[in-house]
Amino acid sequence: MSKPIVLLSQNLNKFVQTLLGDDVEQLVLPEAGFSALDTDTIDRIRGVVAFGGFSGVEMDCLPNLEIIACPGVGYDGIDTAHAAERGIVVTHTPNVLNDEVADTTIGLLLNTVRQFYAAEKWVREGRWAKEGGYALSPFALTGRKVGLYGLGRIGMEIAQRLEPFKVEIAYHTRSKKDGVDYAYYPSLAELAEAVDTLICIVPKTPQTHKTIDQTVMKALGPEGILINVGRGWTVNEDDLIAALEAGTLGGAGLDVFYDEPHVPEKLMVFENVSLLPHVASASVPTRTAMAQLVADNISGWFAEGRPVTPVPETPVPPKA
Repeated sequence: MSKPIVLLSQNLNKFVQTLLGDDVEQLVLPEAGFSALDTDTIDRIRGVVAFGGFSGVEMDCLPNLEIIACPGVGYDGIDTAHAAERGIVVTHTPNVLNDEVADTTIGLLLNTVRQFYAAEKWVREGRWAKEGGYALSPFALTGRKVGLYGLGRIGMEIAQRLEPFKVEIAYHTRSKKDGVDYAYYPSLAELAEAVDTLICIVPKTPQTHKTIDQTVMKALGPEGILINVGRGWTVNEDDLIAALEAGTLGGAGLDVFYDEPHVPEKLMVFENVSLLPHVASASVPTRTAMAQLVADNISGWFAEGRPVTPVPETPVPPKA
Protein backbone atom coordinates (compact mmCIF):
# COMPACT_ATOMS: atom_id res chain seq x y z
CA MET A 1 0.00 0.00 0.00
CA SER A 2 1.36 3.42 -0.93
CA LYS A 3 2.09 5.95 1.77
CA PRO A 4 -0.49 8.65 2.43
CA ILE A 5 0.44 12.05 1.07
CA VAL A 6 0.68 14.96 3.49
CA LEU A 7 0.30 18.24 1.65
CA LEU A 8 2.22 21.27 2.88
CA SER A 9 0.18 24.34 1.97
CA GLN A 10 3.39 26.35 1.78
CA ASN A 11 7.08 25.51 1.86
CA LEU A 12 7.75 27.51 5.02
CA ASN A 13 9.10 25.35 7.79
CA LYS A 14 12.08 23.06 7.19
CA PHE A 15 11.63 21.62 10.69
CA VAL A 16 8.17 20.27 9.83
CA GLN A 17 9.48 18.66 6.69
CA THR A 18 12.37 17.05 8.56
CA LEU A 19 10.32 15.78 11.49
CA LEU A 20 7.47 14.37 9.42
CA GLY A 21 9.99 11.75 8.35
CA ASP A 22 9.47 8.86 5.94
CA ASP A 23 6.16 7.48 7.21
CA VAL A 24 4.31 9.75 4.82
CA GLU A 25 4.99 11.19 1.41
CA GLN A 26 5.36 14.97 1.56
CA LEU A 27 4.14 17.28 -1.16
CA VAL A 28 4.35 21.07 -1.26
CA LEU A 29 1.28 22.61 -2.88
CA PRO A 30 2.33 23.96 -6.30
CA GLU A 31 1.99 27.69 -6.95
CA ALA A 32 -0.72 26.87 -9.48
CA GLY A 33 -2.75 25.21 -6.75
CA PHE A 34 -4.76 22.00 -6.86
CA SER A 35 -5.25 22.28 -10.61
CA ALA A 36 -1.59 21.33 -11.01
CA LEU A 37 -2.14 17.96 -9.29
CA ASP A 38 -3.40 14.83 -11.02
CA THR A 39 -6.41 12.88 -9.77
CA ASP A 40 -4.36 10.01 -8.33
CA THR A 41 -2.25 12.43 -6.27
CA ILE A 42 -5.30 14.31 -4.99
CA ASP A 43 -6.95 11.03 -3.97
CA ARG A 44 -3.88 10.04 -1.94
CA ILE A 45 -3.73 13.30 0.04
CA ARG A 46 -5.00 12.38 3.51
CA GLY A 47 -3.26 15.06 5.56
CA VAL A 48 -2.48 18.75 5.28
CA VAL A 49 -0.04 20.97 7.16
CA ALA A 50 -1.77 24.33 6.91
CA PHE A 51 0.52 27.34 7.21
CA GLY A 52 -1.72 30.35 7.74
CA GLY A 53 -5.11 28.88 6.92
CA PHE A 54 -7.18 26.37 4.99
CA SER A 55 -10.66 27.07 3.67
CA GLY A 56 -13.66 24.85 3.19
CA VAL A 57 -13.26 25.22 -0.56
CA GLU A 58 -9.70 23.90 -0.30
CA MET A 59 -10.84 21.00 1.86
CA ASP A 60 -13.43 20.05 -0.74
CA CYS A 61 -10.68 19.74 -3.35
CA LEU A 62 -9.37 16.77 -1.35
CA PRO A 63 -12.00 13.99 -1.11
CA ASN A 64 -9.95 11.75 1.20
CA LEU A 65 -8.61 14.41 3.58
CA GLU A 66 -8.60 13.22 7.20
CA ILE A 67 -6.44 15.62 9.20
CA ILE A 68 -5.28 19.25 9.02
CA ALA A 69 -2.33 20.10 11.25
CA CYS A 70 -1.78 23.76 12.06
CA PRO A 71 1.83 24.57 13.09
CA GLY A 72 0.78 27.24 15.57
CA VAL A 73 -1.50 27.79 18.54
CA GLY A 74 -3.90 30.05 16.62
CA TYR A 75 -5.97 28.26 13.97
CA ASP A 76 -8.49 30.98 13.09
CA GLY A 77 -7.60 30.72 9.39
CA ILE A 78 -8.87 27.13 9.21
CA ASP A 79 -12.57 26.58 8.59
CA THR A 80 -13.10 24.26 11.53
CA ALA A 81 -16.88 24.24 11.09
CA HIS A 82 -16.53 22.83 7.59
CA ALA A 83 -13.86 20.42 8.78
CA ALA A 84 -16.23 19.13 11.45
CA GLU A 85 -18.96 18.64 8.83
CA ARG A 86 -16.53 16.64 6.73
CA GLY A 87 -15.25 14.61 9.70
CA ILE A 88 -11.78 16.11 9.29
CA VAL A 89 -9.72 16.49 12.46
CA VAL A 90 -7.86 19.77 12.98
CA THR A 91 -4.88 19.99 15.32
CA HIS A 92 -2.71 22.85 16.57
CA THR A 93 0.42 23.32 18.71
CA PRO A 94 -0.51 24.77 22.10
CA ASN A 95 1.85 25.16 25.07
CA VAL A 96 5.15 24.53 23.26
CA LEU A 97 5.39 28.21 22.30
CA ASN A 98 4.00 29.77 25.49
CA ASP A 99 7.38 30.61 27.00
CA GLU A 100 8.84 32.04 23.82
CA VAL A 101 5.86 34.30 23.15
CA ALA A 102 5.78 35.45 26.77
CA ASP A 103 9.52 36.20 26.72
CA THR A 104 9.15 38.15 23.48
CA THR A 105 6.26 40.12 24.95
CA ILE A 106 8.37 41.26 27.88
CA GLY A 107 11.21 42.18 25.52
CA LEU A 108 8.85 44.14 23.27
CA LEU A 109 7.38 45.94 26.27
CA LEU A 110 10.80 46.91 27.61
CA ASN A 111 11.97 48.03 24.18
CA THR A 112 8.87 50.15 23.69
CA VAL A 113 9.07 51.79 27.10
CA ARG A 114 12.85 52.36 27.13
CA GLN A 115 13.50 52.71 23.37
CA PHE A 116 16.47 50.33 23.41
CA TYR A 117 16.43 49.84 19.64
CA ALA A 118 16.80 53.57 18.99
CA ALA A 119 19.50 53.80 21.65
CA GLU A 120 21.46 50.96 20.04
CA LYS A 121 21.19 52.69 16.66
CA TRP A 122 22.64 55.80 18.33
CA VAL A 123 25.74 53.77 19.19
CA ARG A 124 26.01 51.92 15.89
CA GLU A 125 25.72 55.14 13.88
CA GLY A 126 28.58 56.69 15.85
CA ARG A 127 26.37 59.40 17.29
CA TRP A 128 27.30 58.75 20.93
CA ALA A 129 30.89 59.80 20.31
CA LYS A 130 29.93 62.68 18.02
CA GLU A 131 26.82 64.07 19.67
CA GLY A 132 26.88 62.81 23.25
CA GLY A 133 24.58 60.60 25.24
CA TYR A 134 21.24 59.36 23.96
CA ALA A 135 18.18 61.27 25.17
CA LEU A 136 16.44 60.06 28.32
CA SER A 137 13.62 57.65 27.62
CA PRO A 138 10.29 59.32 28.47
CA PHE A 139 8.90 56.28 30.28
CA ALA A 140 9.89 53.54 32.70
CA LEU A 141 8.32 50.17 33.45
CA THR A 142 8.46 50.25 37.24
CA GLY A 143 5.27 51.50 38.81
CA ARG A 144 3.10 50.89 35.77
CA LYS A 145 -0.37 49.39 35.86
CA VAL A 146 -0.45 46.63 33.27
CA GLY A 147 -3.66 45.21 31.89
CA LEU A 148 -3.80 41.92 30.02
CA TYR A 149 -6.49 41.66 27.37
CA GLY A 150 -6.67 37.88 27.40
CA LEU A 151 -5.46 35.55 30.15
CA GLY A 152 -5.13 32.15 28.56
CA ARG A 153 -2.05 29.97 28.69
CA ILE A 154 0.23 32.60 27.15
CA GLY A 155 -1.41 35.44 29.04
CA MET A 156 -0.70 33.70 32.35
CA GLU A 157 2.94 33.23 31.40
CA ILE A 158 3.20 36.93 30.57
CA ALA A 159 1.57 37.90 33.87
CA GLN A 160 3.94 35.70 35.86
CA ARG A 161 6.94 37.26 34.13
CA LEU A 162 5.62 40.73 34.91
CA GLU A 163 5.37 40.17 38.65
CA PRO A 164 9.08 40.78 39.43
CA PHE A 165 8.94 44.13 37.60
CA LYS A 166 6.96 45.70 40.45
CA VAL A 167 3.92 46.52 38.33
CA GLU A 168 0.25 46.19 39.15
CA ILE A 169 -1.45 43.52 37.04
CA ALA A 170 -5.08 43.35 35.95
CA TYR A 171 -6.95 41.54 33.18
CA HIS A 172 -10.08 41.28 31.10
CA THR A 173 -11.51 38.06 29.72
CA ARG A 174 -15.08 37.00 28.96
CA SER A 175 -15.41 35.70 32.51
CA LYS A 176 -13.42 35.88 35.73
CA LYS A 177 -10.73 33.24 36.10
CA ASP A 178 -10.93 30.96 39.12
CA GLY A 179 -7.84 30.96 41.33
CA VAL A 180 -6.39 34.15 39.80
CA ASP A 181 -5.61 37.00 42.19
CA TYR A 182 -5.07 39.73 39.58
CA ALA A 183 -7.73 42.42 39.46
CA TYR A 184 -10.51 41.52 37.02
CA TYR A 185 -12.47 43.97 34.87
CA PRO A 186 -15.62 42.77 33.12
CA SER A 187 -15.05 44.91 30.02
CA LEU A 188 -12.10 46.05 27.95
CA ALA A 189 -13.16 49.67 28.39
CA GLU A 190 -13.07 49.35 32.19
CA LEU A 191 -9.66 47.69 32.04
CA ALA A 192 -8.26 50.45 29.83
CA GLU A 193 -9.53 53.10 32.25
CA ALA A 194 -7.77 51.35 35.14
CA VAL A 195 -4.33 50.78 33.58
CA ASP A 196 -1.69 52.68 31.62
CA THR A 197 -0.24 49.69 29.78
CA LEU A 198 -2.32 47.23 27.74
CA ILE A 199 -1.02 43.91 26.45
CA CYS A 200 -3.23 42.23 23.86
CA ILE A 201 -3.06 38.44 23.65
CA VAL A 202 -6.54 37.48 22.44
CA PRO A 203 -7.29 35.26 19.41
CA LYS A 204 -8.91 36.34 16.18
CA THR A 205 -12.67 36.01 16.62
CA PRO A 206 -15.64 38.12 15.47
CA GLN A 207 -15.85 39.44 19.03
CA THR A 208 -12.25 40.76 19.03
CA HIS A 209 -12.34 42.63 15.71
CA LYS A 210 -10.83 46.13 16.13
CA THR A 211 -11.84 46.19 19.79
CA ILE A 212 -8.75 48.22 20.64
CA ASP A 213 -9.98 51.50 19.21
CA GLN A 214 -9.73 55.23 19.87
CA THR A 215 -11.80 54.92 23.06
CA VAL A 216 -9.44 52.32 24.53
CA MET A 217 -6.35 54.26 23.47
CA LYS A 218 -7.66 57.52 24.91
CA ALA A 219 -8.35 55.74 28.18
CA LEU A 220 -4.74 54.53 28.33
CA GLY A 221 -3.68 58.16 28.06
CA PRO A 222 -0.68 60.15 26.82
CA GLU A 223 1.68 58.01 28.92
CA GLY A 224 -0.10 54.83 27.92
CA ILE A 225 1.58 51.95 26.13
CA LEU A 226 -0.10 49.40 23.86
CA ILE A 227 1.55 46.03 23.19
CA ASN A 228 0.02 43.58 20.71
CA VAL A 229 1.30 40.01 20.40
CA GLY A 230 -2.10 38.44 19.68
CA ARG A 231 -3.60 39.26 16.30
CA GLY A 232 -3.42 42.44 14.21
CA TRP A 233 -7.16 41.95 13.68
CA THR A 234 -7.77 43.27 17.21
CA VAL A 235 -6.29 46.76 16.78
CA ASN A 236 -7.87 49.54 14.74
CA GLU A 237 -4.65 50.72 13.08
CA ASP A 238 -6.19 53.95 11.79
CA ASP A 239 -7.19 54.85 15.35
CA LEU A 240 -3.72 53.87 16.57
CA ILE A 241 -2.00 56.16 14.06
CA ALA A 242 -4.36 59.00 14.94
CA ALA A 243 -3.71 58.54 18.68
CA LEU A 244 0.06 58.52 18.18
CA GLU A 245 -0.09 61.60 15.97
CA ALA A 246 -2.23 63.47 18.50
CA GLY A 247 -0.15 62.33 21.47
CA THR A 248 -3.16 60.80 23.18
CA LEU A 249 -1.23 57.51 23.40
CA GLY A 250 2.37 57.36 24.63
CA GLY A 251 3.68 54.49 22.51
CA ALA A 252 3.09 51.06 21.04
CA GLY A 253 4.90 47.79 20.48
CA LEU A 254 3.50 45.56 17.74
CA ASP A 255 4.45 42.07 16.63
CA VAL A 256 1.29 41.57 14.57
CA PHE A 257 -0.58 43.66 12.00
CA TYR A 258 -3.95 43.77 10.31
CA ASP A 259 -2.71 42.96 6.79
CA GLU A 260 0.56 41.10 7.23
CA PRO A 261 3.19 41.47 5.94
CA HIS A 262 2.02 44.95 4.98
CA VAL A 263 2.62 47.49 7.73
CA PRO A 264 1.13 50.99 7.42
CA GLU A 265 3.84 53.43 6.35
CA LYS A 266 2.74 55.93 8.98
CA LEU A 267 3.50 53.47 11.78
CA MET A 268 7.13 53.30 10.70
CA VAL A 269 7.88 56.98 11.32
CA PHE A 270 7.09 57.06 15.03
CA GLU A 271 10.08 56.92 17.36
CA ASN A 272 7.80 55.74 20.17
CA VAL A 273 6.68 52.64 18.27
CA SER A 274 8.52 49.32 18.23
CA LEU A 275 7.76 47.01 15.29
CA LEU A 276 8.51 43.30 14.91
CA PRO A 277 7.69 41.05 11.92
CA HIS A 278 5.48 38.53 13.77
CA VAL A 279 8.41 36.78 15.44
CA ALA A 280 7.07 36.07 18.94
CA SER A 281 7.64 32.31 18.59
CA ALA A 282 10.38 32.54 15.96
CA SER A 283 13.36 30.80 17.50
CA VAL A 284 14.94 27.56 16.33
CA PRO A 285 14.17 25.66 19.57
CA THR A 286 10.53 26.76 19.68
CA ARG A 287 9.82 26.25 16.00
CA THR A 288 11.42 22.80 16.27
CA ALA A 289 9.13 21.94 19.19
CA MET A 290 6.12 23.18 17.23
CA ALA A 291 7.16 21.09 14.22
CA GLN A 292 7.60 18.03 16.43
CA LEU A 293 4.05 18.42 17.70
CA VAL A 294 2.79 18.73 14.12
CA ALA A 295 4.61 15.49 13.28
CA ASP A 296 3.31 13.78 16.43
CA ASN A 297 -0.27 14.79 15.58
CA ILE A 298 -0.01 13.42 12.07
CA SER A 299 1.79 10.21 13.02
CA GLY A 300 -0.60 9.66 15.94
CA TRP A 301 -3.56 10.00 13.61
CA PHE A 302 -2.33 7.67 10.90
CA ALA A 303 -0.95 5.09 13.36
CA GLU A 304 -3.91 4.79 15.71
CA GLY A 305 -6.42 7.57 15.06
CA ARG A 306 -5.24 9.53 18.12
CA PRO A 307 -3.71 12.97 17.42
CA VAL A 308 -2.06 14.65 20.40
CA THR A 309 -3.68 18.10 20.36
CA PRO A 310 -6.94 18.23 18.37
CA VAL A 311 -8.89 21.47 18.55
CA PRO A 312 -12.22 21.35 20.41
CA GLU A 313 -14.24 22.18 17.28
CA THR A 314 -13.23 18.87 15.69
CA PRO A 315 -13.24 16.29 18.49
CA VAL A 316 -11.77 12.87 17.82
CA PRO A 317 -14.32 10.06 18.07
CA PRO A 318 -13.68 7.76 21.06
CA LYS A 319 -12.08 4.42 20.38
CA ALA A 320 -14.51 1.60 19.78
